[in-house]
Amino acid sequence: MDCSITNTLPKPKTISVNGTVIPREVIAREVQNHPAEKPILAWQAAARALVVRELLLQESRRLGIEAEPLRDPEGRSETPEEAAMRALIEREVVTPEPDEAACLRFYEQNRQRFRSGDLYEAAHILIAAPGSDPAKRTDARATADTILSAVTAKPASFADFARSHSDCKTSAENSGHLGQLTRGQTVAEFETALQRMQPGEFAIAETRYGFHVVRLDQHAPGQMLPFELARGRIADYLATSVQHRALAQYVSILAGRAEITGIALAASASPLVQ
Repeated sequence: MDCSITNTLPKPKTISVNGTVIPREVIAREVQNHPAEKPILAWQAAARALVVRELLLQESRRLGIEAEPLRDPEGRSETPEEAAMRALIEREVVTPEPDEAACLRFYEQNRQRFRSGDLYEAAHILIAAPGSDPAKRTDARATADTILSAVTAKPASFADFARSHSDCKTSAENSGHLGQLTRGQTVAEFETALQRMQPGEFAIAETRYGFHVVRLDQHAPGQMLPFELARGRIADYLATSVQHRALAQYVSILAGRAEITGIALAASASPLVQ
C-alpha cells in the first residue's frame, strides 16, 4: 500500500449533536442500513440518520417523555429509546386523516394507477440481428418482410416459419407462442408494437434483438379498480405522505435549534419513516 496516498485522504469529521458525539464505529455499523452507489454516500446517509435519532432522543428527554416498549407480531420488542421516540412523534407530530374528498380527488387525478394492465396473447418469429451490425440488420429486415408477406397470405404457415426460422428457441419450439403478456414483460419496442395491433393482425416489431414478425391473438383491455375498493389504499398512501412531510418539518425545527457539527443535515432525513 502507498502510505503517501492514504495520508492525503481527509479524516472524517467528528459528528456531534449539542455536544454529544456520535462515535465513528456506531456510524460504521449503521452504514449497512443505507446502501448507496459510493461508500461515502452510505456513510453520510448513516450519519444523518443517527443525527436525527439523537435529535429526537434529546427532545424526548427534554420533555420527559417515556413510553412502554411495544412488541410486533413476531415478538420483537422496541428498545426504551425507540419507544420514547415513537411517543414523542405521536405527541408532537399530529397529522390529519385524509377525508373522502381528498381520497376521491387523488383517485380522479391518478386514475392510471388504479387500472389493471392490458393483457396480450401473442406469438412471434425472431430474426436476430445485433444493432452493431448494420448489414445484418438490413438482411434481417428483408427476411422478416418476406416472412410477413407469407404468413399474411397464409396465416396457418406461421407455426412452420416459427419452428424453422425463429432465433428465439424457447418460443420456436411452441410454434412461436409467447403466452399471455402484461406490461413490462417484454422490451418497450415490442410492447409498443402490440399496443398498435388488433387481434388477428400481423406486423413487424424492431427491437434491440432484431426483427420480430408478430401475430397478436388476443387483447384484453385493463379494468379500472372502483373507487370504493381503492379508497383504503389511497387513504393509507395520503396519510403516510402527510406524515413524511410533517416529520421532516419537525426534524428541521429541532435541527434549527440544535448545534450540529461534522455534517449538514438533510431536511428529509428520518430513521423512523422510510
